[in-house]
Amino acid sequence: MSDAPWLRLVGLSKRHGLRHALRKLDLDCVRGECIGVLGRNGAGKTTLLRILAGLSRPSAGSIELSGRAVSSLGVGYRALIGHVGHQTQLHAALTARENLDFAARLHGLGDAKDRVTGALERFGLGRRSDEPVGRLSRGLRQRVAIARSLLHEPPLLLLDEPDAGLDAPSLQLLHDALRERVEQGGTVLLVSHGLAWAREVTDRVLLLRAGRLAVDRPSRELADGELESLLGETS
Repeated sequence: MSDAPWLRLVGLSKRHGLRHALRKLDLDCVRGECIGVLGRNGAGKTTLLRILAGLSRPSAGSIELSGRAVSSLGVGYRALIGHVGHQTQLHAALTARENLDFAARLHGLGDAKDRVTGALERFGLGRRSDEPVGRLSRGLRQRVAIARSLLHEPPLLLLDEPDAGLDAPSLQLLHDALRERVEQGGTVLLVSHGLAWAREVTDRVLLLRAGRLAVDRPSRELADGELESLLGETS
């Protein structure tokens, strides 16, 4: 993949009254990398992902995609994003299959039936696909949300604690799916409190402190225990 920045944040800031959630964040991301966004509660991780997902507006700064201001892309920007937040935003009364089918239609996927079936099978949901999502366990609902976020093969994937509620086999499924997305040229930003898992799955780690970028390091350069130490330093 090219080393030229694909996603660029310049002076990105967000204020809630007198409180700064993000402070003049500068960041360059290239195609084909998985980036872990870590930090203590209140560091600005979720705020960053919500801004990138178009769910919140920055107070200052800009976001560029392939050299174009995201603000100029309009609704077309949403089509480039897959997002999983703290809430799955699934329709509880609909089945897993119906939730994915609805998402596929929103994205105008011509091969929607095949993609939905493939996603359900990939995440081990085939046998539970016709049950209302509201009856599924937290871990299974999370799998449905992740499958939905990947359905349209988004160039930019934003995941806020995607490992929450997942058992070891589910984490491996997620790991494999993320690596495939990266190998196909996607850019992934994920928030996680599972430091060992984040280090394993990511290519690069960012640590935020009080809304500022405190550390930006390749994951492979972090020695055992160093990530925990760095996180402690951001308190």
